[in-house]
Amino acid sequence: MKRKNKDFNPNGCPVTHCLNKIGGKWKPVILFLIRKDCNRFSMLQRAIPDISKQMLVNQLRELESDKVLDRKVFAEVPPRVQYSISDYGQTLLPIIDSMQEWGLKDMDKSC
Repeated sequence: MKRKNKDFNPNGCPVTHCLNKIGGKWKPVILFLIRKDCNRFSMLQRAIPDISKQMLVNQLRELESDKVLDRKVFAEVPPRVQYSISDYGQTLLPIIDSMQEWGLKDMDKSC
């Protein structure tokens, strides 16, 4: 499966480049949860009940192919897979932190 917008950046915009890596409805949530040690597929599924299994698989694969996540497969029966944020992905965490901070402030205003 090929992403539609992976290389979409007609004007060389740095914001578009960033959104191509972590944009969308689910990727920031997935990164936030993996950072909080919710690092297994089943844990992510439980933590994000509105995401379909296929969408979660696709988002994890995209993050892995963009080198944002590392995927470690343990040689066990049944096999166990654990996700972690790569060194490259760590550079995106300040963006996730800013999104969290803004969201908390905005939610406080809404109440």
